[in-house]
Amino acid sequence: MAREETGSRGDDTMIDAPQFTNSKPEEFFNVHYLRIYYGNLFPYNDIHKWLSYGHDGKHPGCDDYYFGRREFSFTLENDVYLRYKSFKSASALEHAIKSCFPYKIDIGAVYSVDPDKRHAYSQTGTNVFTPVERELVFDIDITDYDDVRYCCSGADVCSKCWPLMTVAIKVIHTSLKEDFGFKHILWVFSGRRGVHCWVCDPKARRMTNEQRSAVAEYFRVYKGNENNARKVALMGYSLHPFLAISYVDFLKGFFEGELQENQSIFSTKDKYDKILELISDEDIQSELREKWEKSANRSSLSEEAISLVRWEQLKNTLQSKKHKAPTLRMCVEEIVFTFTYPRIDLEVSKQMNHLLKAPFCVHPKTGRVCVPIDPNNCDEFDPLAVPTLSQLIEEINSGGSKMDVDDDDDDDDTDTSLLGKSIKFFRSSFLEPLLKSCKEEIENSYKTKIGKSKDSFSW
Repeated sequence: MAREETGSRGDDTMIDAPQFTNSKPEEFFNVHYLRIYYGNLFPYNDIHKWLSYGHDGKHPGCDDYYFGRREFSFTLENDVYLRYKSFKSASALEHAIKSCFPYKIDIGAVYSVDPDKRHAYSQTGTNVFTPVERELVFDIDITDYDDVRYCCSGADVCSKCWPLMTVAIKVIHTSLKEDFGFKHILWVFSGRRGVHCWVCDPKARRMTNEQRSAVAEYFRVYKGNENNARKVALMGYSLHPFLAISYVDFLKGFFEGELQENQSIFSTKDKYDKILELISDEDIQSELREKWEKSANRSSLSEEAISLVRWEQLKNTLQSKKHKAPTLRMCVEEIVFTFTYPRIDLEVSKQMNHLLKAPFCVHPKTGRVCVPIDPNNCDEFDPLAVPTLSQLIEEINSGGSKMDVDDDDDDDDTDTSLLGKSIKFFRSSFLEPLLKSCKEEIENSYKTKIGKSKDSFSW
């Protein structure tokens, strides 16, 4: 499915840019539009620098074959799926993408040998093709919150339910930094309904599958499914320090504020019945249900106000009767965690060979670019304001988009273009500190190796 490579754009090149309103996906997302995006805007050099981790050939301690052992996967038009692609350089990656214009690009592990030549090694009878490095990754999807959001369902997302993703970023990011000591963490919008997290510190990339599983299980709280009323069980008389900090700093305030405002989770019988089922004492369930049913038609309060009143009534009732049973001791916290705690797809995090969508891809269902998210300002991120392929083409037509996104010169108007601000954030806040750290590690490792070599001849 090779395609003709895109040439350089002349000033008179104009591309029809359709609107998303009442349009079918193929009308705003196809190979023709991807040809323009991958030909002008995709940051190949930045992706290469990131995934090379300082192995740029400029230091004797560099591994010149490091990037070439990284797996890429392409999903092409008509769901043609190509795994175990590998490339020796940024230009080779760029050439391959411009040859087939993939609908989706996934990034896999760094293997012991070139993934593209794995079959040659397999014929030797030795199991030499194995993953040796991979970022620790997390995948959080808004569809997993369908039982606690009432504004949308499935792949749909809006400003009322997206804050669930914002809280998830805050909780996980804080723990990764404070509990595990990670520094180089990249959060990326999935392009449609969720977020991806890439932890890129050396100790994270070199974790075994068992170590990754241990980290993933550290975050496990939400253990139920659609058949279980009680999906969170907090054991003991107090919360684990990580959970306590998450509850106090993020979850409790969000539950009592923004979630109540946006979802009004106590406002109707269908909604509050779900919450009452989380209470193990049937007498308390009946007492609160009777009280709320009687007041249903007499209140002039708004749905948000009704939800807040009923939440206070529930808390006061549980507080006064928690001596009846140990299971009531953590009931308030369990309700908050059920509605607000991050619902991570743990299996994605546990295996080194799991693929994850590359940053700056374009989602084929929405046409939106998978842009980085600033975890320190994630409250300001609006998934509905992320630039679309159609908008980017319009910007190119108007001459307002910087063509050479791989130019590292900051003395331009890159951050004023639709995609430029995201690329500039990727470079300055994530890539530059990461590469500085990687090159220091390569230098120190090389010095240590030379020192040991000298010592071996000192006899």
